[in-house]
Amino acid sequence: MTNPFATKAARAAYIDRRLAELYPATPVPLQHEDAYTLLVAVLLSAQCTDRRVNEVTPRLWAVADNPEAMGRVPAAKIEAIIRPCGLAAQKARAIAGLSRLLVERHGGQVPRSFAELEAFPGVGHKTASVVMAQAFGEPAFPVDTHIHRLAQRWRLTDGRSVEQTERDLKRLFPREHWNKLHLRIIFYGREHCTARGCAGTACEICRALFPGRKRAVTTRK
Repeated sequence: MTNPFATKAARAAYIDRRLAELYPATPVPLQHEDAYTLLVAVLLSAQCTDRRVNEVTPRLWAVADNPEAMGRVPAAKIEAIIRPCGLAAQKARAIAGLSRLLVERHGGQVPRSFAELEAFPGVGHKTASVVMAQAFGEPAFPVDTHIHRLAQRWRLTDGRSVEQTERDLKRLFPREHWNKLHLRIIFYGREHCTARGCAGTACEICRALFPGRKRAVTTRK
């Protein structure tokens, strides 16, 4: 019997279709009001859960919720508020620094380009991708730990690096699906294909794609 999911393209098409059925709505997990508050929230989410960030940011916005105001807040005060998110000193310096740069270089507006976003302290490609996708609707495919893990389990990439995973996924999925699909994969990874709960053998999609798989999939970090 021919395996209907023998190719990456076939697997990608099934995943795209099934995740759209499971998650027709794709709300942004990080609570925010505009591009600036999203940028800060994504920066805070590094090595921290979205839930914890959403608990912390209302206290931060009460102090300052725009670049002009945040740029006047001492980094030590920012650090005290965001401490539950981890890496507080580093993140506080980045928030204070990027807020001042936004005012100095961009009139207080978050720029709409990867290059300009990635020039800010604390902002890497993944953070820039989230902002471009979720604040501005520009096609992007931010790869977090869930996406990196699932892409390997589903044999869409060899997982040599996050950068390689992003390139592979962009080749496999329609550009117009990227922004919703990256959120759908995250939702599915958190709910069903967890690091230990599935390991590539138990969830609905893993069983559909690889019905004969018995051993856990070892994924690269």
